[in-house]
Amino acid sequence: MTAELSVELQHAVKVIELVRKLAGRDAEAEVTVRHQALALTRFANSMIHQNVADATTSVRLRMHLDGRTATGSTTVTGVDGLRALVERTIAAARVSPPDAVWPGLAKPAALHISAGHPGSGPDSGLNFGFDEATARATPAERAARVRSFVEAAGGLETAGYCRTVYVSAAFANTAGQAVEGRTAAAAMDGIARVDGADGVARLAAARLDDLDGAVLGARAAAKARAAREPIELPPGQYEVVLEPVAVTDLLQNFAVFGFNGKAYAQKQSFAELGAAQFDPSITLVDEPLGSRDEPAPGLPFDDEGTPAHPLVLVREGVTTAVAHDRASAAEVGAVSTGHASATSRTWGPAPGHLRLEAAPVTGEPLPDDGPVVGSARPLIARMKRGLLITDLWYTRVLDPRTLVITGLTRNGVWLVEDGQVTRPVGNLRFTQSYPQALGPGRVLGVGSESVLLPESWSEIQYSSPALHLASWNITGNASG
Repeated sequence: MTAELSVELQHAVKVIELVRKLAGRDAEAEVTVRHQALALTRFANSMIHQNVADATTSVRLRMHLDGRTATGSTTVTGVDGLRALVERTIAAARVSPPDAVWPGLAKPAALHISAGHPGSGPDSGLNFGFDEATARATPAERAARVRSFVEAAGGLETAGYCRTVYVSAAFANTAGQAVEGRTAAAAMDGIARVDGADGVARLAAARLDDLDGAVLGARAAAKARAAREPIELPPGQYEVVLEPVAVTDLLQNFAVFGFNGKAYAQKQSFAELGAAQFDPSITLVDEPLGSRDEPAPGLPFDDEGTPAHPLVLVREGVTTAVAHDRASAAEVGAVSTGHASATSRTWGPAPGHLRLEAAPVTGEPLPDDGPVVGSARPLIARMKRGLLITDLWYTRVLDPRTLVITGLTRNGVWLVEDGQVTRPVGNLRFTQSYPQALGPGRVLGVGSESVLLPESWSEIQYSSPALHLASWNITGNASG
C-alpha cells in the first residue's frame, strides 16, 4: 500500500462527508467499501472448461437517524452514485420503524496487526503473510495446477477448480473510526473418479505457490481406486476417524449455529460459557488474521469497524466465548469480538476462521497411504473396528439448540479392523449431535497436523486435524 489513502478508504471518507452534509451532525453512520477480485479456473472431464474473473467494488452504508436505522448499498462509486446512496438511505431511515436496540458506533481503535505489515491512512494494515503474487495470479498459473492435478490422477476422470481471491476494503464511521486492509487467498478442490467411485482432495492457502496440484491429484486418485466395490453396513453406533475434510463440516456448523452470538443471546445455541462441554483435547480458536505459520484470509476489522483479533472459543474442553457484533454483545452485556458482517444483525455473528488445535507432533510427518491421509494413520492404528470417513456433505440442522445434524458421507468410507483399512463401504446417512460427538471422554485422539481447508462459496477457511471419535450414529445408507 502507498502513503496515500486507498481508493476504498477515499470512498468511505467521502460517504461520511456526504452524510454529515445531507443528514446533519446528529446522524450516526458507518460505511464499508469492499473491492473483491475473484478468479476461478474450473475443470471437468479432465480438462479446463471455464475460466472466469470478476472484480466488484461495493459500498454499504448503515445510518441511524432520529432513532431509526436503515441500510443501503451500491456498486456505483462516482460522486453522484455515492450521493444517491446517502440520499436513499436517509429517506429509508425516515420511514423505518424505531430501532430501540441500536448499539451505537464503534469508537476509534487501533488494529490488532502485531506482526503484519504497516499500511497507510488513519489506521491500516495487512494480515499475516499477504502475498501480492496470489492477489495478481494469472489464468496460466491456476491452469498449471490443474494440469498437475489431472496428470497425477493417472488417467482417472477428474473435475474441480482452482481459485484465487483478492480483497481490499476500508471502513469509516461518524464516530471517527477509519481503517483499511487487504488480503489474498487461494484454494483448490478436485475429485478423481473410476468405476463409480470418487476420491477428493482439497486445500486452501494464503499463497498460490503453496498449492501443489500433483499432490492433490495423486491423493484424490488413490482414494477413488481404493473406494471401488464397496460393501454395505447396517445402521448403528460406530467408532470413527474423521479426516480433516470431514472435520471441516463440524467446524462450519459450530461457527454458524453454536458460537453465534445472536443464537447464544436468544438461547438457541448449545454454548454454555465456563462449562466443560468438550473433551479436554479440544481447543478451538477463531484466528481471522492467522499466524506466521498459517496465514488466514481475514480482514483486520469487521463491518462495524471493530478490530479483529484471535478469540479462544474452547480451551481444553471448556467453552470460553462466542462471537459477537455490537448488537448481540449489547444484548448479553458483553463487548463486540469483531465479528459483525453485512448479515450479522439478522442471522447473527459467526466466527469465520476456526482452527481446531492439532495434537503435538511426535515424529516425522507420515505420507498418504492409499485411501488414508497420513496424519490420520496413527489414529486408525488404535481402532479395533470402526470407520474411516473422508468427507461429509448435504448436512442439515435438525435441532439448533443441541446441534443435531443429519447428512451423508461422500468421497470415500472404509471399514477399519484391528488398525487396518480392510474394505470400502457404501455412503452412509448419519444423525449426530456434533457437540456430543466431541464431548468429554468421546474424543479418542486428535491428529498431529491441521490442514487449511476452503469453504466452497467464500474465502472463509477452516484449519482442521483428523479426529478419532468414540461414537458416530449411522442411521442408514445413502438412499434412506
